[in-house]
Amino acid sequence: MRARTRLAVGAAAALATAGLLSGCGDAGSSGTEAPQQAASGAGCAPVAGDQLVVLDDDKKLQNTDNVIPAVNADVAKPELVAALDKVSAALDTPKLIQLNKAVDVDRKTPKVAAEEFATANNLTAGIAKGPGGQIVVGAGNFSESQTIAELYRIALTTAGYQVRVQQIGSRELYEPALEKGEIQVVPEYAATMAEFLNTKANGQNAQPVSSPDLDKTVTALRASGDKVGITFGKPSAAQDQNAFAVTKAFADKYSVRTLSDLAGKCSGQATVLAGPPECPQRPKCQAGLVEVYDFKAGSFSSLDAGGPQTKNALKTGSASVGLVFSSDGALASS
Repeated sequence: MRARTRLAVGAAAALATAGLLSGCGDAGSSGTEAPQQAASGAGCAPVAGDQLVVLDDDKKLQNTDNVIPAVNADVAKPELVAALDKVSAALDTPKLIQLNKAVDVDRKTPKVAAEEFATANNLTAGIAKGPGGQIVVGAGNFSESQTIAELYRIALTTAGYQVRVQQIGSRELYEPALEKGEIQVVPEYAATMAEFLNTKANGQNAQPVSSPDLDKTVTALRASGDKVGITFGKPSAAQDQNAFAVTKAFADKYSVRTLSDLAGKCSGQATVLAGPPECPQRPKCQAGLVEVYDFKAGSFSSLDAGGPQTKNALKTGSASVGLVFSSDGALASS
């Protein structure tokens, strides 16, 4: 679905190769040593199962990576922004999971998935006509970004604009193009973009400006955007950020629904945590689980960043808990 790097988004920088992030920490993340495990309890052995469920991040380890439209300030007329805000209002994380399932699992094109979503959710109702003109919606080189870009195309076309979607690639490529007006709109992620602009302006060691508080993150994001000619619409309820998943069978067997449950019931020798190689050092991955939740796995399985290896390890009973992305289509219940 994507190649992203979200290991420490908000905890340090959030550069995004592949358009965004890669699994458990962004470029610029700090941390050089794995945390001390000292997992002395029995722990919770893996339980195989086909259905994955995300454990609730009840102590807010992760930052607020809500989908948000980014707009070149020169074209940010009220009608254009209002049309994009209609997309934000229609999206939440369960719907984004289903959109990603449609593309990544059911193999529909982003355009088809977006059009079906727009119809099912009455997306274009009440969109006012704007002044019109040519609009290029940029997209990162992963399917979720392309699907949301297609939703923006539908909304803006209804508002009277002539719109085309252009896949560009990484944020390092499309953000400068957005500043210059070479593209006019792009789907973004609040915490990641806030840190990208923050570190671009202030260096890789800049004090983080994003947080688990969405309002604070968006306030910082808009302040940074104002300085470079980028306006942001309303954030959606849909989030694509680091999350930790178990099989439903595991959750049911051990009665865990939250990361606090996991730490309290499953810290110990039998528990296997799976994730990308850098996870043990990253403040939004294993290091954060230790610091925020006092969760101590018995062992760590070095696999991939929210990708097929980690999900397969969970489903086959090789890992107890693994790092995934919160909007992954594999999390769809049907």
